Amino acid sequence: MRTGILDYESDAIAQLMSMAEEDWTEQELKDALQRAIMLEVSTIPPYATALWSITAQNDGQPVRGSLHDIIFDEMFHFGLVCNMLTSIGGTVVLTNPLTVPKYPGELPGGVNPGLVVYLSGLTRESAGLFAAIEKPENPLAFAADGNTIGAFYQRIADVFPKYAHLLTGRRQVEFSLGTNRDIVAMNTIDDVLKAIHVIQTQGEGTTASPQDPFPSAPGELAHYYAFKEIAVGRKLVQNPTTKMWEFTGADVPLPDTSPVARVPRGGWPRQGDPDSPDQPTAALLDAFNQHYSDMLHALEHAWGDDPSQIGTAIGLMGRLRGTAQQIVGVKLPADPRSTYGPEWLLV
Repeated sequence: MRTGILDYESDAIAQLMSMAEEDWTEQELKDALQRAIMLEVSTIPPYATALWSITAQNDGQPVRGSLHDIIFDEMFHFGLVCNMLTSIGGTVVLTNPLTVPKYPGELPGGVNPGLVVYLSGLTRESAGLFAAIEKPENPLAFAADGNTIGAFYQRIADVFPKYAHLLTGRRQVEFSLGTNRDIVAMNTIDDVLKAIHVIQTQGEGTTASPQDPFPSAPGELAHYYAFKEIAVGRKLVQNPTTKMWEFTGADVPLPDTSPVARVPRGGWPRQGDPDSPDQPTAALLDAFNQHYSDMLHALEHAWGDDPSQIGTAIGLMGRLRGTAQQIVGVKLPADPRSTYGPEWLLV
């Protein structure tokens, strides 16, 4: 079964999940890994837009720190999956217009169907959206169900050993993004299964604890629970009597933010609309989109034929941040209570 690998808006992951494991071919595994790459890429724009809407850019703010760490985790996960794909002879595709994320829109491949992901500033509501993206199969704090990212990774882990003989360790990028974030080569099936375990538990926690078992700092929560604390506005604590985890701890105040409005599908209309940007603002939006596109090209080349391009990509991430922080300071003409946000468009 071919799954339409380059169509972000297809239900290809749902199709793969519906197939029996023994029916997965080498091509299905490569398709699944490309889909996983697209999933990791899809989380970064909404999380980063929320982070960059915070006006106090100091690392001591707990919510800002959580968002920053989660984004670096997602970049780490992205790198691990790229290494999995290229080590078995696959090609990382990031700059085909069909592969890039579409906002507002659902996650790629039919994961968490019905969940519409949008770009906006940080609010309790947007933090709730992020928690829904990271939703575990069986969260410790309350019941949930559905076709989740963690379940998809588990299927990849279940199938991969059948194709362990394809692992070559070629076309790998090795790079550190900080403590417990070493992007390593995928030379053996043990490397692959360990990496998938890290990805799953950093996003979802374990069945015994909501904490990230591979933290960059002691006591970090897995992404789902960190986002849920921000959404609920209370710390997650364990009830000493029932031993259940509950969002009943200390307050979690939101930092001051720019009121970034939800970015419309396809970006802000350049003319003929009440919220069309003026020329200087349009130039900022266009510059951001160019940096984003250049970053995707650099990452594609890094896992293609030039690993040194990973440094170029990291540098472009800094340019994205600086340009976005200018964009979110510009008020919408039709609603000065809100501001523009970056569009994240491939150009």
